[in-house]
Amino acid sequence: MSAVIIPIALAGLYGIVIFQFSSWSLKRQLSRQSNPLLDKNLEKIMAKFAKALEVEKIRINIFETEPINGLAAPDGRIFITRGFYNKYKNGDVTVEEISSVVAHELGHVALGHIRRRMIDFSGQNAVRAALGALLSRLIPGLGGYIASFIGSLLMAKLSRRDEYEADEYAAALMIKSGLGIEPQISMFKKLDKISNLQGTVPAWLMSHPPAQDRINSIKQVHTNIYQR
Repeated sequence: MSAVIIPIALAGLYGIVIFQFSSWSLKRQLSRQSNPLLDKNLEKIMAKFAKALEVEKIRINIFETEPINGLAAPDGRIFITRGFYNKYKNGDVTVEEISSVVAHELGHVALGHIRRRMIDFSGQNAVRAALGALLSRLIPGLGGYIASFIGSLLMAKLSRRDEYEADEYAAALMIKSGLGIEPQISMFKKLDKISNLQGTVPAWLMSHPPAQDRINSIKQVHTNIYQR
């Protein structure tokens, strides 16, 4: 029994160590390559968010990289990439739309997704180790690859769960702040196009749900709020 349990436990511990190191490395990179994002129009909406959340201020940082993205750092800081901000400055994205992305990242922080991803990642490694040991006996030479593929599917599913939850949080915050869900919906309609992501990977292997599925989920949040 210990011959099975020990490798699984070590795999889970390895996942935690790797996740912690990656988080530490990411925080250092973000600190080196970012500055406070100062934009009067964005700051007006952040003031609405702060009021809705009953906090003093919401700060955004700009991460000097071209890929279009928003992200929440392990320490709770919120970032918009330079590439995304340039889309906003060029008029491809409105201030309300980019604010909906900030609301989404605030959701990741508020809902504890970063910590949960550490647990998920370590669990994925444990599952991969257990399946790998079993399948390698049944299918020598291929068992490890199959276990790794199944682990990736599991992680993608867990990530999509977090994305839906952050979307729902953002929708509620946008409604409470008086912005409504339309900027969030229009942002998703633009996202595939401006990110050049459309059709790149199967939906069941994506870490983020398809845009239309996310839009449908947001509309359901809107319906639930106004039916109360």
